[in-house]
Amino acid sequence: MAEPRETEVKLRLESADAMRERLRRLGATLSRERHFEENVLFDDPGGSLRASGTVLRLRQTPHGGVLTFKGPRELVGGIKSREERETVVEAPGEVHAILRNLGYRPVFRYQKYRESWSYRGQEIEVDETPIGAFLEIEGDAEGIAAVASELGFAPEAYLAESYVGLFLAAGGKGDMVFPA
Repeated sequence: MAEPRETEVKLRLESADAMRERLRRLGATLSRERHFEENVLFDDPGGSLRASGTVLRLRQTPHGGVLTFKGPRELVGGIKSREERETVVEAPGEVHAILRNLGYRPVFRYQKYRESWSYRGQEIEVDETPIGAFLEIEGDAEGIAAVASELGFAPEAYLAESYVGLFLAAGGKGDMVFPA
């Protein structure tokens, strides 16, 4: 059985509103309304997950929680692909406590507002973060490239970095959260 994989690109947006309008004009379907997400990345005291290029994330939304493992990333043509395993959790606070009791510690927290769309078999996320607006296109590599092109993005615009990497590259310190 093939492992579940996440294949995606991230793109910087000048305006989330302009992208929403563009998606509507293309005929994309809104699959989840704009909502707030709180994400916490965990690691052990020795940082072995980060060192191996893997991620353990707990996400909380108004719809519930999701625990995610992401394997090391591979980049082909600017498109990122990696093993991804997720499970819905009913009690994110309890999962947080379980992870801490197993020796994992929160190492980074990031927030965003996310709106989900679908178009030509690809999942499209419009994300608004403390460091700007971004578009994520997830699906198969050929479909991702086609949709990105149709939206006006060349492969040179693909961002390989995670939100953590983008935040740190922008000079961010601490967690990537909206001002209180």
